[in-house]
Amino acid sequence: MQAVPSQERALIAFGATERPRRRLYCLPFAGGGPSTFRLWPKSLPVDVEVIALQHPGRNPGSRQSPPGSIAETVAVVRAGIDELHSREPLPFAIFGHSMGALIAFELAVALEQDGGLAPTMLFVSGRRSPDEPHRGEPIHGLDDGEFLDAMQRSYGGVPDAVRNEPDLLALFLPTLRADIRALETYAPLTDRTVRCPVRVYGGADDRRPAPADLAGWQRVAQHEVSVRIFPGDHFYLTAGREALTEDVAAEWSVALARSERS
Repeated sequence: MQAVPSQERALIAFGATERPRRRLYCLPFAGGGPSTFRLWPKSLPVDVEVIALQHPGRNPGSRQSPPGSIAETVAVVRAGIDELHSREPLPFAIFGHSMGALIAFELAVALEQDGGLAPTMLFVSGRRSPDEPHRGEPIHGLDDGEFLDAMQRSYGGVPDAVRNEPDLLALFLPTLRADIRALETYAPLTDRTVRCPVRVYGGADDRRPAPADLAGWQRVAQHEVSVRIFPGDHFYLTAGREALTEDVAAEWSVALARSERS
């Protein structure tokens, strides 16, 4: 594993098996980190370099506060992409799951708006369209116990190993709260639609969003979006990694071929 020196190691590279010819930027769910994607190079083509977001402020001893908004995180990732591209320009795609899907969308639109550096493909997973407001009462201000219970009811994503270990919980809670606050206060940063092809993923048993909600991404895309549903819940991408990455690789290859012809 290789760290990319950008904004307190904001981007972490999991190297390609061979010399990389393209990059996949991966943006995790609320409370998640680069480890979500550390095995992805094993089931992607050998020329794909996986670059995952490490949210600033999450390293032990960090003096930097976690980003409090989607806009702040978009700015951090964009700075990292600009730095990498200036050193070694490669075609790239963006993948985001849950909160990461919102970051991925805003990032793609911002890059396209500048008319230069832009993704060849956008993959979004486990999230409703950005133009749909947050549903339900905000939970980021609840006390610790109520907050964790609400998280478990909504997403089922707080491991018992974390809940039952005070030291781990003390490290985990502030960053998770910051992410949930960013989600609950998010409003679209632009009224533009994304120009590159969009592929949408979800879990068949997910409640937030339900599979039927995923088609709403069409409203923020210029071209027809495609949707694929995998077995599993909100975190289907863990057990379904190989099937998901196989689909990502196939869809991305088609998009690359089209962009090379145009």
